Amino acid sequence: MHRVDLLHLYVDPQPNGGALNMAIDEALLESTAAISLRFYRWTGPSVSIGYFSKFADVEQYEVQPDIVRRWTGGGIVPHGEDITYSVIVPANHEFFLQSSAEIYATLHEGIRHVLSTNGIPATLAGAASPTISDACFANAVRADVLFKGKKIAGAAQRRTRAGLLHQGSLQLGLPRETFHAEFANTLSASVERKELQAATLARAHLLVRDKYGTSAWLRRR
Repeated sequence: MHRVDLLHLYVDPQPNGGALNMAIDEALLESTAAISLRFYRWTGPSVSIGYFSKFADVEQYEVQPDIVRRWTGGGIVPHGEDITYSVIVPANHEFFLQSSAEIYATLHEGIRHVLSTNGIPATLAGAASPTISDACFANAVRADVLFKGKKIAGAAQRRTRAGLLHQGSLQLGLPRETFHAEFANTLSASVERKELQAATLARAHLLVRDKYGTSAWLRRR
């Protein structure tokens, strides 16, 4: 698989609410100078819904989780026990010249490789399956990660002038620390551990206030 020349690795030290998790991803998209891989966790049972998802499909949940609307597309994704990550590709990087589908497949091949080398014989979906639900993990698209015929890793993307944001979730896998290191090393031979800068966090908090934390954004559809 294609490996990038340099990867910045961010591992959030503590869980965040859904709005802040989404805002940090967008703030990194605006500012990062290198391809970045970020792992993050959630403060409690949470659900992220795609940019085009209907809020009505989740507001009637029997146990109300923390709900946030992503800037990326895709369906409804439960969070809490999963491994959640994002990859940000700056527009000036050669990797950005690949199609969104090619980038999607490359990243999922990296996940498949890590799982397979740790005794989980995962595969990539060769084609999309019929859509049966608004739940993301009920519907595999091409290059999603499968285990025993069931989708275990999916993602959604948004491409802007600043770059490409890929937000993914792995619902079955390895201890977090093992997966963090092995996935990063699969993507690049040169991995630099980074911490979020104060300016990035300040921008993220503004995005929470003005966008991700607002009812207008959450209930826009």
